[in-house]
Amino acid sequence: MGNSSIVSIKNISKSFGKQKVLDSINLDIYRGEIFGLLGPSGAGKTTIVRQLVGLEIPTEGENWLFNEKMPSLKLVEKAGYMSQADALYLELSAKDNLEFFGALYGLKGKRLKQRITEVMEIVQLSGDLNKLVSNYSGGMKRRLSLAAALLHEPELLILDEPTVGIDPVLRKSIWERFYHLKEKGTAIIVTTHVMDEAEKCDRLGMIRDGKLIAVGTPKELKNNTGSDTIEQAFLVYGGAL
Repeated sequence: MGNSSIVSIKNISKSFGKQKVLDSINLDIYRGEIFGLLGPSGAGKTTIVRQLVGLEIPTEGENWLFNEKMPSLKLVEKAGYMSQADALYLELSAKDNLEFFGALYGLKGKRLKQRITEVMEIVQLSGDLNKLVSNYSGGMKRRLSLAAALLHEPELLILDEPTVGIDPVLRKSIWERFYHLKEKGTAIIVTTHVMDEAEKCDRLGMIRDGKLIAVGTPKELKNNTGSDTIEQAFLVYGGAL
């Protein structure tokens, strides 16, 4: 890995009024790794990823992506972001949605058409390309949001609870795709509260009450706490799910 960190979170704190939602977070994330942010709802995971894509500004500290300080419009094309709330246009078809996002990322013509075909295959929605998104189920919308984030082959993927509402068989194939992207050098940040998903990450940051309580590989975190499972390790580090 060397020290080529794609993401560098430097002493970040965030307060809304008197409530501190992030407290002195320091973290580096590297090329070609899947990094999981693990913690219960309200722990601060979403606030971290929203800052990384420039949707929120920290109260203290700095976020750096590709050696650029956030927020920076230049980085839009280098990162793919999937939020918890599907940011889709319901009155448009899936194809229209992807063409719109593709244009934002500078994709056009044959290349765009090819990428739309590829990402819809990944999320197994090829047969629903021309369907209006308003007729999609919740799980289908999640999958289309993931397709949109993958569209421009970003160097960094930031995925907030990407597989919620997606059936186990498809979830497995989506994770295989994540591994494939990681092999090609993509960095992937995944927020989750699902333990078996946490096990699939190269490294994990455990978050509780806005604090990073532990960082390491799943194996290290289990070994350091004498735990058999990530869940046990989380409890030993002072988390509660």
